[in-house]
Amino acid sequence: MVLPVVKLGTLALKTLSKPVAAKLKQQAAIHPRFRQFIVSIAQANHRITTRMQRRIYGHATGGEIRPLNEEKAVQAAVDLIGEIFIFTVAGAAVIFEVQRSARSEVRKEEIRKQELEALRQRDEGLARELELLRQKIEELEQLAKQRGLSGIFSFKHATADEAKLAKPA
Repeated sequence: MVLPVVKLGTLALKTLSKPVAAKLKQQAAIHPRFRQFIVSIAQANHRITTRMQRRIYGHATGGEIRPLNEEKAVQAAVDLIGEIFIFTVAGAAVIFEVQRSARSEVRKEEIRKQELEALRQRDEGLARELELLRQKIEELEQLAKQRGLSGIFSFKHATADEAKLAKPA
């Protein structure tokens, strides 16, 4: 019962993170100080990705990289912020699921260990009981031999005695 609720909660969190990311993007573009900050981040991201693309495609890397205009930079930055937010929420949900699963496995393993220990203890108890019964049987056989009742209590000895008596005849 808990597993489907947790899974649904994780799915709802992922779904709700998209509108929150959109609202975050909208607010980020409005505030002037934050806007300037994200423009500088977008320009740095643009330079890095352009250099990487040039290296991948074998173009000259020494050429000048033209900066993005402010609107494109803001749009690129808020898109990046939105994607990072959604990725962070999804990553946190995955980490939560893995930890929950690991805790569940630890509990199951602990239960298995307890069951195994209970079986070992039961086995040891049965072995002690069996040994006690063997000792009691030996004592009864000794008592029977002393009283001359070995034929009654010891069937294996009785059949061996009958076989000895049948040979001379």
